[in-house]
Amino acid sequence: MSDFSSGFWNIYIAVLTILGIAGCALLLWSQSRNRVEIVRDANGQAPSTGHAWDEGLVELNNPMPRWWMWMFVLSILFGILYLVLYPGLGTFAGKLGWQSRGEYQAELALADAQYKPLFDKYLQQDLKVVAADPQAHAIGERLFLTYCAQCHGSDAHGSKGFPNLTDKDWLYGGTPEIIRTTILNGRNGQMPSMAAALGTDEDVRNVAHYVTGLSGSAESDPIKSVFGKAKFGACAACHGADAHGNPLLGAPNLTDKIWLYGGSIDTVMETIRKGRNNVMPAFHDFLGDAKVQVLAAYVWSLSNETREGHGEREHEGEDRKEHEKVNEKVNEKVNEKARGKKIDTKHDQDHG
Repeated sequence: MSDFSSGFWNIYIAVLTILGIAGCALLLWSQSRNRVEIVRDANGQAPSTGHAWDEGLVELNNPMPRWWMWMFVLSILFGILYLVLYPGLGTFAGKLGWQSRGEYQAELALADAQYKPLFDKYLQQDLKVVAADPQAHAIGERLFLTYCAQCHGSDAHGSKGFPNLTDKDWLYGGTPEIIRTTILNGRNGQMPSMAAALGTDEDVRNVAHYVTGLSGSAESDPIKSVFGKAKFGACAACHGADAHGNPLLGAPNLTDKIWLYGGSIDTVMETIRKGRNNVMPAFHDFLGDAKVQVLAAYVWSLSNETREGHGEREHEGEDRKEHEKVNEKVNEKVNEKARGKKIDTKHDQDHG
């Protein structure tokens, strides 16, 4: 990409543009000088070019209409006028000085003047209070779908290499303040290749069996896990001796069943051999403190109970209880009918 930052490309584009317009003008001028005398028949019809289709559709040798030529001339004049007034010739900014960036900044300024008081209000509030606000929750959801869903998914459940934001498993911590810091400044989580530190490929396999066994994986071999445990000391510096991880380093907990890249033996061995490098971009310069405040509150609410969410869950619980009562009544009636049929059957047998 550095090749395209030199001044050569500005000149290259400007020369091609000028040559294109000049070529069109030259073509129009040369063709307008070449006049062909059309000899028409007694009916005033021009001679055929010899091209015929569909048993009667004939191409006649008529000149192009004059309006077509003048449209061509106007297009050339419009192109010249546009390049004089607006940017289009390399670094030449045009006489009007218009820039798409300037128009974008003007739209941002207009939106900022309209919505800034609302975001500033949320910026002064505690993140948990913002999370419980229905309007802030709706704004945060739209921000999430616009800027975060590309990696974490529209349902925030993540995918391979991108964490699930709806559970309570956090690499750097899940408090509202830490989530806000993560969004503002971004994260760069690196796990180095540990193949050389562990020894042979068999040692890597043994450690993979030990690590997967910590979360109760059925793939884990107890014998290999014993040998892997002896080598796990090289991993304990980041993940801890108990393998519960270290939020200060972003080192994940290895004792649960949550895996960012997958928890199979082969995937864990790949992670140990090659390492991992995850980057979460910083949004401070792009969104600013106020919008990040609302976005962080929304993300935190995905894995925590807010007042609004608590009310919804209570309502769902009441509906579930009511549904269970209806089912119980239906079952009682079904059982009564079944008992009645048994009695009638027995009565018929006794009298038979």
